Order: sequence, then C-alpha cells, then structure tokens
Amino acid sequence: MTSPAERYQLARARTAHTTTSLFQFEQTLGFDLDPFQRDACVCLEAGRGVLVAAPTGAGKTVVGEFAVYLALEKGLKAFYTTPIKALSNQKYSELCAVYGSDRVGLLTGDTSINPDAAVVVMTTEVLRNMLYANSNTLDDLGYVVMDEVHYLADRFRGAVWEEVIIHLPSEVRLVSLSATVSNAEEFGAWLDTVRGQTDVVVSEHRPVPLWQHVMVGQHLLDLFAGDVAFDEAAPAGPDAGAEDRYEVNPELLELASSESRLNQRAGWGAGGGSRRGRGPAKRPPAAASRVRRATRPQVISALDRDGLLPAITFIFSRNGCEAAVSQCLDAGLWLTTEPEREIISQRVDEAAVDLPPEDLAVLGFWEWREGLIRGFSAHHAGMLPTFKEVVEKLFALGLVKAVFATETLALGVNMPARSVVLEKLDKFNGEAHVNVTAGEYTQLTGRAGRRGIDVEGHAVVLWQPGTDPGAVAGLASRRTYPLNSSFRPTYNMSINLVAQFGQDRSREILETSFAQFQADRSVVGLAKQVRTREESLRGYEQSMTCHLGDFTEYSRLRREISDLEDRAAKTNSRSRRSAAASSLEMLRPGDVVDVPAGRIQGYAVVLSSDTSREPRPTVLTEDKQLRRLGVQDLSGPLEVLSHIRIPKNFNARSPKDRRDLSSSLRNALHDKRPPRRGASQDGFNSSATERQEAAIAELRRKLRSHPCHGCSDREQHARWSERWWKLRRETDRLSGQIRGRTNTIAKTFDRVSDVLLRYGYLQDTPSGTTITAAGRKLRRVYGEKDLLIALSLEHGAFEGLDAAETAALASVLVYQAKREERGLRPKMPGVALDPSIDVVVRQWSALTDLEEQFKLPVTGEPELGLVWPMHKWARGKALQAALSGTELAAGDFVRWTKQVVDLLDQLAKIDDLPPGQRRLFIDAIGLIRRGVVAYSAISD
Repeated sequence: MTSPAERYQLARARTAHTTTSLFQFEQTLGFDLDPFQRDACVCLEAGRGVLVAAPTGAGKTVVGEFAVYLALEKGLKAFYTTPIKALSNQKYSELCAVYGSDRVGLLTGDTSINPDAAVVVMTTEVLRNMLYANSNTLDDLGYVVMDEVHYLADRFRGAVWEEVIIHLPSEVRLVSLSATVSNAEEFGAWLDTVRGQTDVVVSEHRPVPLWQHVMVGQHLLDLFAGDVAFDEAAPAGPDAGAEDRYEVNPELLELASSESRLNQRAGWGAGGGSRRGRGPAKRPPAAASRVRRATRPQVISALDRDGLLPAITFIFSRNGCEAAVSQCLDAGLWLTTEPEREIISQRVDEAAVDLPPEDLAVLGFWEWREGLIRGFSAHHAGMLPTFKEVVEKLFALGLVKAVFATETLALGVNMPARSVVLEKLDKFNGEAHVNVTAGEYTQLTGRAGRRGIDVEGHAVVLWQPGTDPGAVAGLASRRTYPLNSSFRPTYNMSINLVAQFGQDRSREILETSFAQFQADRSVVGLAKQVRTREESLRGYEQSMTCHLGDFTEYSRLRREISDLEDRAAKTNSRSRRSAAASSLEMLRPGDVVDVPAGRIQGYAVVLSSDTSREPRPTVLTEDKQLRRLGVQDLSGPLEVLSHIRIPKNFNARSPKDRRDLSSSLRNALHDKRPPRRGASQDGFNSSATERQEAAIAELRRKLRSHPCHGCSDREQHARWSERWWKLRRETDRLSGQIRGRTNTIAKTFDRVSDVLLRYGYLQDTPSGTTITAAGRKLRRVYGEKDLLIALSLEHGAFEGLDAAETAALASVLVYQAKREERGLRPKMPGVALDPSIDVVVRQWSALTDLEEQFKLPVTGEPELGLVWPMHKWARGKALQAALSGTELAAGDFVRWTKQVVDLLDQLAKIDDLPPGQRRLFIDAIGLIRRGVVAYSAISD
C-alpha cells in the first residue's frame, strides 16, 4: 500500500503529465499507449531523436504520428518517408483522415499532391533528391520519420537511407522505426554520433502472442511443446539454443524420425544412395513419406475450419501465387457470404471503371475479380498496382480471407492477418535456391496477429518430405536479425557530394556512414569531430577578419616566427643535449667536474666511466653523496676542471672512503675554485642557430611592415588567430588518424572519383576537384545505371530519334531482364534504333573495363527485352498487342513503363540539353503515359 507521500508524488506526476503534448496527443487516440510507445514519445517531446525497434504489428508508427503532431503544434513541417510507393500512399490516406487533405501532401516521384503541405509523405528517394538539390521545401522542417528504416540493408536501394540520415540538417529530429534487429544499440550509437542525442527504445514483446505450427497433411500440430506461445516463454539464457529454450513437439520429432527410417529402407537418406558427392542430394519421392501434403485449397479450407482466417500464404514465386488462385477457383472454394460478395463486387467495379475495356482480358481482370468475390487473391509485384491496392483494402476490411503473396508484401505494406503460412523454407534468390534466414522468417511470420482484433496470431509451416522440426524451431525461436549496411558510394552520390562539399569534405562525410561505423566505429566519431572543427575554423576565420588587410597572411607570419623560434630552441636543445652526451662519454675516473644546475648541482669527482648509448657515469659530490650523472642533469657539455687520484682499494659503499675522497676533492679545488657558471651556458652556440636567428629577424621585418600590424584590434584578431591555428593542428591530427585507419568507404569514393575524372565529369583545378558541365548533368540522373545513362546522353545516343524511339531506347537503360532472358537478342522494331543501341553498348563495355580496372562493381548490362513492346506501346498499340510475343506480365510492363517515365522526366529536367531534346523527352512521356499506365497512380 502506498504512503500518503507516495500518493502525493503520483498525483503531482499525473498533473504534470496533463500539461504535456504527449497527453494531448493521447486524447486523440482510441487506445492506451504501450510502455515502449510512451517511452519513445517522451524522448521526442524532450527534443531528442529516437530509434524504435519493435516487432511487426507492435504499433511503432504511433511514434511517427506523434512526431507529426509535435511538428504541427510547433508550426514546423514533418516528412514521413517510406521505402515503397504503395506504403507512402497508404500512410497518406491515414494522415489525411486525421489532419485533412489540405494539410497533408504526397510525393512519390510520379505523384505530387500538395507538396508544400505541413505534412508530406514521400519515398526516401524523393527526400534524398531534395537534399541534394537544396530544395526550398526543406525550409522549416522539424521532424523526419523514417518508416521501415531497416530497409537500409537492401543491397539495391539501402544506401539512400544513409544518405538522408547523414545530410539532413542537424536541427531536424529523426524518428527511425525498425523491425526488431539484434544490433539496435549499434545502429542507435551510429545515429547518436551523426545526428546528435538519439535514444534507443527496443521492445521484443509482441502485443499479440504468436503460436508456431506445422501443418502435417491437413492437420495442425504445434511446433513447440507446452501451453504457452513461444514468444511468451522464458528463454533459458542468452547463449541457449532453440532446443534449450523451447521443447520441440515430440510428435513432430517422431514423425521426422519415422520418415527418415522409411526413406532409408527405400534407399534414400544417409547412406541410402551411393551418390559419392555427385551434386546435391535429391528430395525423396512423396511415396517414401507417410504424409500426403495438402493442396493449396485444402490448406485454406483447414485454416477456415479451425477459425484461422484471414491468412497470408507466402509463395516465393509470382507464377505460384497466380497458380494458387487458379487452383482455388478450380476447387470451387468459397470463403465469403452473399453480403460480402456484393460489397466486393461494388469495390472492384468502381476501381476498374476507368480501365480501357480492351485491356481487361490481358490484365487478367476477370479471373482476379472472380477470386476476390470468392474471398481470395494473389499479391505480387507483377500485378497492376491498382489491383494490389484493391486487394490490400479489401483484406484490411476482412472481406478477402486468403492472399497468396510473394515476400515483397512483408516489406512494409500494412496487411496483418490472423495466420501466416509458409509453403517452403527455401527460395530462389535470382541466382540459386537458398534457405530462408531467421530474419526473413521473423519478417514474414510477423504479419500474423492483428492488434485489437486477434487474441493470438498463428504461423504455419507446411510439412514436406525431409522437414527437420529442430531446424524449423531454430528459425522460429530467433526473433531478431542483425542490421548490416549496404552503403557504397555511387557515381551520382559522389558527383553530388563533390558539387556541394568538395572532394575532401565529401570523404569526411562518407567516413560517417553506418557502413564505415560498422567497419571501424571509432572512425565515425573522429570524422564527426573533424566536421565540427572545420565548421568552427570557418567561424574563427570570420572573427579574425581585419579591415586593413589579410589577417590570415599576417597570422601566418606570426605563426612562422613562433614555429621557427620553437624549432630554434629545440635545435639548440638538441645540440646542447648531444654535446652533453659527448662530454659524459669522455669522462674518466678521477675527473673533477662542475654540474651547473639540477639535482646534482655542484662539484663532483667521477668514480667510473660509462660508454653506453646513454652514458650515466657515477660521481661523488662534495657532500659525500653517490649519484648517477645523466644528460637530463645537464644543459650543455661538461668541462673537466681538475683530476685527482682514486685509491685502488676505494670502496664506494664505505662511508670512510667516501669521506676521504670528498676531502681530496675539496683540497684539489682549494684556492683555485673557478667562478660558477649559470645553467644557461651562454657560451654555447652553433652556426645552425645563427641561421635560424637570421631567418627570424627577416620574418619580424615583414611582420612590422604588414598593413595589419597597425590595426588597433590586432591583438584581438590575434587571439582568434591563435585559436584557429591550435584547432587547425588538432583537426589535421584527427584527419591523420582517420587516414591511418580502415577507410574502405572513402577509398571506394576515391576510385569512383577516379572514374569520373577519366570521363571528364570531375576535373582537378588549383582550388581543388570540381565538377564539369557534363558532371552537372550526371547530378540529375538517379538509377542503377546512372553513369551509363549520362554517357549515353553525352555521346548522342538519343540524337536523331523520334519520341517513340526515345521511349524505347530509355527502356534499355532501365529494364532488368530475368536471368533466363539474359543473353538473348529479342525482336527489334527495325534498324532505326540500332546505331543508338550500339552507342549504349559501346559505352557500357568501356565503362565496365574501367570499373574492373579500378576494382569497382560493374554496371549492369543494357537489356533489350523491353524495346519492342515499349515501342509498340508508344506507337499507340493496345496493351495486348504491345505484349504479344513476350513473356512480360501486364503488371510488370506497367511497372517498367513507369520507371521509363521517371527516367525520361529526369532527362527532361537536365540543363543545357541540345536543341529540341527536352521537348523530345516530354513528348515520349506523353506517348507512354496513357491507358493503364496513366491509370495506375501508385507503383512499387
């Protein structure tokens, strides 16, 4: 029971909380915040940045929404960035519902709605381009939310996230929302280094418990033993494996063991086939297993029977997703009620009202519509973007019960389900079949369990011959994965950095990347110190400005005099030290010397000589003390004043012998004791010192004749000058430390810069490396083949073409063929394009030779597979005619066409184009942005 004092303190805390922005924000919500959400919001209101790492569906976006609320409250702007256009559109709709469409904008490259609004949702690439262009839209920006920030691990587009984080103005508060990653603290430490104070808020708690199952035949079995969801079980320890933390269901283990014995008797399994390493082992035939795998309609029916719909089934193949829909249609599967079918029909027909009727068949509209009415659909990148949007909305409303999707759905689109099904635990990554990683498993199954709707979520893996329950448990029990940077300098990035900051500063900026941070955490801290000091140096330069002349030059003279005086003193000191060491080496037993200063000051007699590298002879002083005499005790060479005999039987340990010898020393000096010399030993000099003194005198003459010498504020300027020189030395020292450490990112930047210098996009000038007119064109080209695009433009690839041919040629620089299509020469629309394509291919060949020489990743080969369908589409052919003779899906064609539009739009905005070329690019856009392409406002 709380005491009165404690109750009083609690009451005061509650009263104080009611005055906060967070309290006001909470009143707009229909639920209470979880502890991690509240902690992150408190950090934001305190003026700090925040990294929130939590499971999918935990409610991370609430923190981003609070950042938007704070920005509006303070009269600032907020940008909400996402990795894909579909997610941007989804977030735009949500924020419009809260704040009204007049206060919210959307920018996704090909879509621009209210771009000057106080709140703008955009893809991360759009924000990166704004930063490089110093867009006025950045004025008054207070907060940036980076949703799905773990996307920076993406090897194709991940670098954009780091570019944005590094280049955002320091006053902008950054809100980073990430899936649960195992190195959140490391990522947060980097954010703290490059962005300033950033708090890390990590939650591994799923608001909806997740149960793990294996579907054997048409029956669900729990993966783990026990009656608690695996993510609520207490782990055995940080180093424990899955088998230690959780007990695998014995029934599954026995099934695997029984299947293994059956396969061995059938001649399969370990030792069952004499393959002797001749390639990968084949999967045993289904007949060798006691389990008959359920069909896709049977899986959905089983989930429906157990009350586990809606469900997302991940199939790592677009064709597999479409086949699943066809199989469910053929099986006569119905998952909807009559009222639901009416709503679905109405929504689908409304979405398709503007679609050209002649394109409906080639788009697969009728089968897609039939599947939706029955309650199931596919979802993949090959679908028409509008079709995907309809599926997402109907699924969110609970009208669609089963979706067959590729893994791209797991990357951000808000489509939680009650259950997630994984057909297989391996996939084709474009080059080979690889196992699903623990991180991918976490991301995919994280969709299971709808907050506020489901009391628990369910992850289902389908049993296949050879399934290892222990391996599945290992995937399921590792709920986090490391976030690794994919950052590397590209041609466009490098040319923009040099244009804005110069070569040296650009290297420093790249040293602050997360990639470099992971390679050498200390370099990032050093690089930030250098950047901060460089900014201070510029301020010092302004403070020491003199109206009479160049105070920097005057300051340099003062510094040269000071440095030369220091060197002269050091030279003199070294000379004296060398002379002192030589004099010590010459001493012999019985020599009487005078030590002018220091701890052994006075007269002494040498007892033993020392010819070692640093001589330290033993001496006896007048007061009978034994001492070792070294160079550090002298300020110059010693002179021998006299010599006395040391008895042969002298014992330095005997007080009597020391007393007698000391007496002999005094007698030798009696009546002929020379005058004492000071410690300076002024008689010592050298020709080097004389030369240095002459140089100093000449510099002092120049100093007195300098205009700034007569400035009344000279000493005030000089104080700033001294600060500047001191900070300059510190900065140069730090830069030296950075150069001496692993700097792979900056070295890659140097190699990229070398390529750009070879091509004339950069040039070396007395004032440093600068960009050329051709380089300014490259600044406006973004894409995987950025330099190849610029080279093709520069070498006249687009000259002499009409608008339709221009669109077709642009597809060569955008399209990426599937692996099985590469190397084939597709049909071309005639010979008019051949010279232009030859220019592109020749430039690509020369470029890749240079990239290999400089040990850079090679630019992808130009692909011709889209040329013929793009040319037909630009000539006004129907969609079916344009795709005739190709394997392209309609959705893929629309997606690639929109990327061609994006490239043509970039080219049209380049300055100093040849006469008529800008008009040509604009006309080409007009030809291909029609029909189903124009209708698709959203693309991924």
